[in-house]
Amino acid sequence: MGWWRQAIQAAKKNDPAVKSSVEVVLTYPGVHAMFCHRFSHFLYRHHRYLLARINSQLTKFFTGIEIHPGAQIAPGVFIDHGTGIVIGETAVVETGVVMFHGVTLGGTGKHTGKRHPTIRKGAFLSANAKILGPIEIGENTKIGAGAVVLESIPANATAVGLPAKVVKLNGRKIHHD
Repeated sequence: MGWWRQAIQAAKKNDPAVKSSVEVVLTYPGVHAMFCHRFSHFLYRHHRYLLARINSQLTKFFTGIEIHPGAQIAPGVFIDHGTGIVIGETAVVETGVVMFHGVTLGGTGKHTGKRHPTIRKGAFLSANAKILGPIEIGENTKIGAGAVVLESIPANATAVGLPAKVVKLNGRKIHHD
């Protein structure tokens, strides 16, 4: 299946406001940002770093979504209301991930090499979630709005707060004292 088709399907699956495929292609900034990132990432992989950065910054200007050209993002990722999203250079985002406005996949300034998070398949990152450092968010995990995640979160969990704590795991509530 082509990248565009996966982007349209992800939007239709995750946004009840979608009326048509044409609407998604023409008006969804998250889809536009992902399309432009594909080109930036291509340039980056071929050592055209300046051109890659110029393209990514133009994309940020038009969409409000900043994705470093080095970030690895799978097809089928859906960005909804994407203004303010920042995705760092060594971030990895797998298919089926949903991100809302204000999400940061950033570094802490303390690491070299892999500095940004890995977000596994089907994770849901709510508005203004900050996921920082070379940590992992497990498959099908939900991160609550405004959460600040500084440690890895397992699969099938829900994490909220500052700093984020797991409050649900495999469908069962977790109680913290």
